[in-house]
Amino acid sequence: MPWKDKLGLVHIYTGNGKGKTTAAFGFAVRMLGSGGKVIILQFMKAPDVYGEQKKIAECGAVIESFGLPKFVHGEPEPDDIEAAKRALARAREVVSSGEWDLVVLDEICVALGFGMLDVDEVKGLIKNKAPHTELVLTGRYCPEELFELADYVTEMREVKHPYQRGILARRGVEF
Repeated sequence: MPWKDKLGLVHIYTGNGKGKTTAAFGFAVRMLGSGGKVIILQFMKAPDVYGEQKKIAECGAVIESFGLPKFVHGEPEPDDIEAAKRALARAREVVSSGEWDLVVLDEICVALGFGMLDVDEVKGLIKNKAPHTELVLTGRYCPEELFELADYVTEMREVKHPYQRGILARRGVEF
């Protein structure tokens, strides 16, 4: 692969606006189109729920979803925490392996924000990244202390959203 001798950088897509996962999946498509090897680990999303999951796999990415088929509201339950810890263990393997040109840790920042993961463990994961691997972390609530380890930090800011008018998430648009 042409990336094995390149410097892999760290990207964070965070903030309360729409588009964090969408940006990461766009990056994945770009990498796949350039011949790179891509894996996406989803921390808070259950398998076979979101429109992008099947299509990104059809494009050649590996996608593994560790979320449970329920939303976390308020305090996470023990099974939510266990699922996040399983995802983190898998992420450690993937990020350090050197096998992947792009690794996306989708919604890892949400897991951090809900206290399901320890920020120092995620810092360790970033520091142990294979040198050529591009790493993307997505989700609201990214702790600012991760910003110092990142090369790109993009904050999506909500200015206006149909939810404010009572329009709920729509298939194909928000999920």
